[in-house]
Amino acid sequence: MRRTEVVHTKYQSLEIWKSNVVTEFRVAGATHAAFHQKRFLTGLAWDLIAAAALLRKDGPPRSILMLGLAGGTAYRILQHLLPNCQFTAIDIDHEIIDLARKHMNLDELKIKIHTTDAYSWLAKNQQEFDVVVDDIYLAGKTDVFRPQLLSLELLGNLRRAVSPGGVLAVNLVTGAGHRKMQSATRKILRESFPTVRCLRTPDALNEVLVAGEFIATQRELKHYTEKFTNWRDRVFWERITARGIS
Repeated sequence: MRRTEVVHTKYQSLEIWKSNVVTEFRVAGATHAAFHQKRFLTGLAWDLIAAAALLRKDGPPRSILMLGLAGGTAYRILQHLLPNCQFTAIDIDHEIIDLARKHMNLDELKIKIHTTDAYSWLAKNQQEFDVVVDDIYLAGKTDVFRPQLLSLELLGNLRRAVSPGGVLAVNLVTGAGHRKMQSATRKILRESFPTVRCLRTPDALNEVLVAGEFIATQRELKHYTEKFTNWRDRVFWERITARGIS
C-alpha cells in the first residue's frame, strides 16, 4: 500500500492509503476505516462491532444506530449479513463522510446519515433501534480518545434509543492510556444491565462490550459463518470470542 493523500478535516488529520484492492483511512497512526473490494472482515474492531449487533435475543436486528461512522467499515459487514436491515449513523465530521463516499463506496450501503454531534442528537432523539453502537472516538496528536466518560446521563440517553429486547454495544480501545476509560465503562455497564458480554479477537487492540436484558452467546455467531465465501473472512469470523464479564 502507498499513501496517496493527506487530508486535514476540522476534527482530524487523515492519511489515505491505497493498494489495488484496499483503501484505508489512517488517523494518529492507526487504521480508522478500511475498505476491501473482495472481502468484508479485517480481523480488527469492526468485526467485533458487526458481531455484537447479531447478539440480540429476538434474532437479527431490523434497525441499527451507529454513533461514529467514519468509512462505514462495520456497516459494510452488516449490510452483507443483514441486507434488509435499516442503518442509521451519526458522525460529526462531514468531510470524512465525503471522503468515504469518494474512496469507499459509502453510498452503496444506503445508510441514513446525520452529520452532527452524536451526544446532542441523542439527548433529543425519540427513535428506538434494535441495536445501538457507541463508537465515538476523536483524534488527538498521538492517539484517539473518547470525548467523555460513560456517565449515567449519557447511558440514559443511549438506553432510551434501544428498543425493548435490543442491545447496546460499546467499542473500547484497550491498552496503555485507555485503561481508565475501559474500567469505568465496564463498571457502569455491569451495574446497569443484567447481562454484559465482551467480544474480542486476537489482533485487535479493542474490545466491544454488549449489554442488555439478555445477550446471546458466541454460538449465535456460528449461524453466519457460511455467509462469508472468502476463506480469510471465515477465519477472522471464527476467531471472535464472546464471554460474559463479572
